Amino acid sequence: MTERNGIDPDVPPSGTGCVECEAAGGWWFHLRRCARCGHVGCCDSSPGKHATAHYRATGHPLVQSYEPGEDWFWDYAADSLHDSGPALAPPSSHPEDQPAPGPAGRVPEDWARVLGG
Repeated sequence: MTERNGIDPDVPPSGTGCVECEAAGGWWFHLRRCARCGHVGCCDSSPGKHATAHYRATGHPLVQSYEPGEDWFWDYAADSLHDSGPALAPPSSHPEDQPAPGPAGRVPEDWARVLGG
């Protein structure tokens, strides 16, 4: 996997949380990082599903988990999981002290029910 197929390993992440959720005062379950432009969006289990929305808006097909200890990639175009790929510019995850779901102070007490769990 290289920039030719949707990865630019030199681009840093856009921040420590979902760009759209942060702007709207929302919250997320888990985070995904675009491997091409660094956009950090929330996963499809999150209320906003902003990582998938970013793919649909930009055509950037690859995201990497932005959770501590995870380095897998998801390819939206091929609908497939890759256990690993090239190292992306640091940091490789949100801060370890940032909770999931997050961010702290914005997650409803009944978050599991809200997510259908």
